[in-house]
Amino acid sequence: MSELNLRAEELDAADGLAPLRSRFVLDDVVYLDGNSLGALPAHVPDRLADVVRREWGELRIRSWEESGWWTAPERIGERIAPLVGAAPGQVVVGDSTSVNVFKAVVAAARMAGEDRTEILVDATTFPTDGYVAESAARLTGRTLRAVTPARVPDALGPRTAAVLLNHVDYRTGRLHDLPSLTAAIHAAGALAVWDLCHSAGALPVGLDEHGVDLAVGCTYKYLNGGPGSPAFLYVRRAAQSRFDSPLPGWNSHADPFGMSPSYDPAPGAVRGRVGTPDILSMLALEAALDVWEGVQVGAVRAKSLALTDFFLECVAEYAGDRVESVTPVAHEERGSQVSLRCEDAGEVMKKLIAAGVVGDFRPPDVLRFGFTPLYTSFADAERAARVLATVLRG
Repeated sequence: MSELNLRAEELDAADGLAPLRSRFVLDDVVYLDGNSLGALPAHVPDRLADVVRREWGELRIRSWEESGWWTAPERIGERIAPLVGAAPGQVVVGDSTSVNVFKAVVAAARMAGEDRTEILVDATTFPTDGYVAESAARLTGRTLRAVTPARVPDALGPRTAAVLLNHVDYRTGRLHDLPSLTAAIHAAGALAVWDLCHSAGALPVGLDEHGVDLAVGCTYKYLNGGPGSPAFLYVRRAAQSRFDSPLPGWNSHADPFGMSPSYDPAPGAVRGRVGTPDILSMLALEAALDVWEGVQVGAVRAKSLALTDFFLECVAEYAGDRVESVTPVAHEERGSQVSLRCEDAGEVMKKLIAAGVVGDFRPPDVLRFGFTPLYTSFADAERAARVLATVLRG
């Protein structure tokens, strides 16, 4: 048994989050793709079966009231809120991340005023965010400019309406400085919109603390809500009365069952709703969030950093210079993933998966390994690095 293998056992024995692993459906595979799709919480199938058989099958339409279907978007939003540093009444769940990005960017541009004619977007963002920002700019009559997060402070000016940024770069795992960038955006008189897809459930965000105006995030990665589970939208309390959604729907009306021909938006974050909630995936997400009971995000962050530090150490020991890390070493610049560059990365990942280590590949040459502290162990990290070295040696 190697020294690193022994260290992994010691670290796992001292890990206060280790008992949470039993709350998930895991097999002998080392699953390091929770930054794409989180593992299944073990109790979710029974909960979803009850929703289908009893709430839908027996109660049927009565479940909108008796089973709490109607209030699910706000109720589940309240459970996500503390995980992203938000006080109650500011998070609503529903629709996809892309749809919520569209709502947030258009609303931010409208709130900024007509004299602010430019939207900035993260040049390194996930492609969809860029597509949506371009559409939002056309719709609101603004111009769009793509800049890297590091250059945002210099790009800001009196014409800037809104800035859309990713908290963590999906390719490299780089963590961007949300507090200082938000402060710079506000100093320029613009609004800050943050995409939290790769940080919600992995590290502290501090939306309220740092004055973020609007934020969106998915729930199927580190929140383990299941494939295609609904996203969330955060609307800062101070901005809610001015939040003008480009997708008004009957579910966001102040009197949804009044069926009025004119639109009167509901108060608060509820005006971020649009149409009928997708109840099956919504309630699967609600059940999945049970695993967070009693868990502090700070403890999750501490383990995430320890896991990624240890993995990088193991990679350096086992694989040497066969791979190059593109993930920052500094803790304040790192999310909860490690991205490694190597030749033939696509084929390497296929061989890793065949050998029981599941990560993913991003063209042209990046291997991504996501570390979900609720269920990833130090033994997983050591084994993944060891198998990677074996694959690279051929």
